[in-house]
Parts: sequence; structure tokens; C-alpha cells
Amino acid sequence: MNISELLARNARKYPEREAIVNGAERVTYRTFDQDVNTLAYGLRELGISQGDKVVLFMPNTKKFLYTYIAVMRLGAVIVPVNAKLTGTELDYILGHSDAKAVFVHEHLFPVVEALALPARMVSVKTGAAVEGWISFEALLSVPVSEEFICQMKEDDEATILYTSGTTGKPKGVVFTYRNILTAATMMCIEMTMNTESRILHMMPLSHSAPLHLFFVSGLYVGAAHILAPVFTPELLLDLASREKITHFFGAPVAYLFTAKHPRIAEYDLSSAKYWVYGGAPLGTKEVQVVQQAFQTENLVCVYGLTEAGPNGTLLKAEEHAHKAGSIGRRAALNCELRIVDADGKDVAGDEVGEIVLRGEGTMKGYYKDEELTADTIRGGWLYTGDMARFDEDGYIWVVDRKKDIIISGGVNIFPKEIEDVLSAHPAIAEVAVVGVPHPEWGETVKAFIVPATEMVDIEIECKRFLKGKLADYKIPKLYETIAQLPRNATGKIIKTTLREAKTQEATG
Repeated sequence: MNISELLARNARKYPEREAIVNGAERVTYRTFDQDVNTLAYGLRELGISQGDKVVLFMPNTKKFLYTYIAVMRLGAVIVPVNAKLTGTELDYILGHSDAKAVFVHEHLFPVVEALALPARMVSVKTGAAVEGWISFEALLSVPVSEEFICQMKEDDEATILYTSGTTGKPKGVVFTYRNILTAATMMCIEMTMNTESRILHMMPLSHSAPLHLFFVSGLYVGAAHILAPVFTPELLLDLASREKITHFFGAPVAYLFTAKHPRIAEYDLSSAKYWVYGGAPLGTKEVQVVQQAFQTENLVCVYGLTEAGPNGTLLKAEEHAHKAGSIGRRAALNCELRIVDADGKDVAGDEVGEIVLRGEGTMKGYYKDEELTADTIRGGWLYTGDMARFDEDGYIWVVDRKKDIIISGGVNIFPKEIEDVLSAHPAIAEVAVVGVPHPEWGETVKAFIVPATEMVDIEIECKRFLKGKLADYKIPKLYETIAQLPRNATGKIIKTTLREAKTQEATG
């Protein structure tokens, strides 16, 4: 089985079923497959063949989906990248991935225009024709009657997804068809997807959770895909209500922003069976805000990381009442989970250790980095870098990222623990905690605060609030007010930026 065949099969089974809603366009499974077939033939004429790397630089549009599957139909390897990347970031990926071709949406063309692309690279853009670039529309203009059969097997390489790069240069994560289909199958079953499902895609399809867990899973069962090239609270509410969506995946910030929409109560969101979030847990207070605003009890938290497919754990809707903030107490379908110490042995009781995952959804490896692959996958287990513990009921609580741990005077301090407490302060909108170099202690703790309301003296107020809630050695010694926290394209806080800022401060 391969992803191209999923589409071809559904086109035979459900030719008139709605496959894509793209603005005013409504595309059936038959048309979807026919257009992909035509595009695949066009790409072959351009010299793209099995194993070639093709970079896809587009927002969530019909043409993204067409290109994604057409490249696979050829047996080439698709490399989707986030539409919010800068030219410098895109240029790095084009070089590192050994791309033979790049597909660019017309709205993103200014980002690419200034790049010095190699003459050998096949360059395709949507919209108006430009010298040196092939027209996407021209490739679709000559219908092909002969079916293009994809010969790829489950253990063949399908795609490379680049990590968000919060700790350095992005890494290329290589997936086989087996990896992707394993993760998609999990989501189909855990979130009860079927032919009647209507899935709203607003998070970038260039990332593993939206792409593998929601698009490929929906393709698997013949669901309808409602596309939005950008996220706004108003657009989320409008599409969810108008298109009667059943499934949505978003970062926590998407839910929190939408919950503040002044007219959210006017929208009928009752069709949604699963409001899924991931990337970070929501605390009890945040869950209550979202549940009340969305008038739903159908919140589900998923935990995983790109390298795992993503697969990992889930916190079901009914568990949020007493375990909000946890990532659940069992691994999801097709996955196993352990929490281990530095020697790879299972931790005891509520001891903190590293989450390790195992399953057929786990990546094949990092592209062109065998050493890092071997360090990340050991004995068949994927070492996530997430430090966590079990509570007395067996629920898993992520304590922090291994790389974010602050070591002060030889003692481990977990920034997330401090952030969780400070986030409960009514005058604090957001907070990020990092380690600052200290000549005697090695590191000391610094908090970057985004205030919700004005505080006369943020240091005094934060220390007062934390007193008695955390041990004294965990309470930050340094504080800085900041207008907003630096985030990457998926909404994750980039702590390297904060560390660089404080390093300059310390040495300036």
C-alpha cells in the first residue's frame, strides 16, 4: 500500500464524494485523482523520477495536495516546507535535501525570487507565468486518460519533513510509506474517522501532525478535507460552522485566541466530534476557558513528535476534568511508551525520566546524519528528549525538554514547572524560563514575562506569587518584561532566541 493508491482507490469507490473544499471550489475524489494523474505525467516529462527530492513551498491549498500526491505517484520523495519560512531558511532546505525540483505558490514567490537556484533545478510556480519558471496550470492543462500506477512499496521512502529548528538548524526526518500509514491508521481508529468525516485543515500541512494524522488519515477513509491557507479565529469559526466539520487539529494558541472571539457564541460548532490539540498541553484553567467558549466537552490532547510519525499518547475528552495538563496514561494505537533513566532502565514511582517511544510510525532516520539517527533511535526505541513522570494514577506529566533543563549548583531545575506556576498569575499572559550563565553556580534562572496587565514591580510580584509554591532554589532570580515571546512557524517558543538575548546581556 502507498498514499497514491489511497487516492486512486477512493476515486474508484467514491467518485462523486466531496474530497476537497478549497474556498469556493469543491473537488470530488474522481477529479482529485484525475488531476493528480495529469500532474504526475507532467512531472515525469520534466525529468523527475523515482527517488528525486521535490520541495513543496505552498500554504494549505488544493495545489499543495495535488503536488504532494503527484510526486509520490512518480516514486519521488516529497519535501513539504512551511509557507512562513524566510528565503534563507528555504535556501538551506533546498540545499540540504538535494532538491531536484521546487514547487512554489504564487503568493510565496517573492520569498523565492531572490534565491540563486541551481540551473539544474526544475522550478514550478502557480499563477502568472514567469521567465525561467514552469507554469503549474500548464502542467494540468492537458488531460491524460491513461492511469499512472504508483509502484512504491510500504518500506520505500515517501517524504522528508524538516523539524522546526527551535534548537538549531532544521533536521530532515525521513519517512517511509509504512511509517506514515501507521500513524494515519492510529488516528483513524482513535478519533473514529470515516467517510462522513469532514476535517478542517488550518495548521500548516507541511508539518507531521496536520499532514500524517489528519490529511493522510482522512484520505485513508475517504473523508472531506476543508482547506484554509491561514489561521484566524474568525475563519476557524466560520468554516467550522458553515462546513459542519467533525475534526480539527490546532496548536493550543489557536484555541485560546479563538476562545476570545467576541462573537464565538453566535456560531454553531455542534458538528465537531473531536477538537484535537497538540504541541503542548493545556492546563486546567485554559481547558475550562476553551470548553466554555466552544461549548464542548470534546477536547482531546495528542502527544508525539515529528520523529515518531507523530505517534505517542492521548488524553481523552473525559479525562480532562481531572487530569488536564497531562498527556494521558497510555500510548496510542501502534505505539509503545516507557519513561527511562540515563541508563535506559524504567524509572520507579514518580521519578523523572526521558520518554522513549517505539512503533512502526517511527522515522527511518535523519537525512544525511547517521550519527544523530543512531543517538536518537537506540535498541528500537526513539529517545524523545522529553522529561516526564508518572503520577499515582499512571498519568504522564511532561516536566520539560531535556535540553531546556537548568543546572544550577549541580541541581536540576525544570523551567516548565516554574512556567506552569507563573502562568496562573492573573497579570501574566505568557512566560518563558531559561538558564542564564552564572560565574559561581553555572546557571541561574531567568523569567521572560509577557504581562496581561501592568505590574508595578514584576520581580517583587513574581517572587511573592511563587513563595510557598516552589522551593526557593527554583524561584527565578532575574526577570524581564517582553512584548511577545519568539515563536517559530508552528507556534512553539524559540528558547534559543531568549538564550542568545540573555548571553549578549551577560557579556555586553
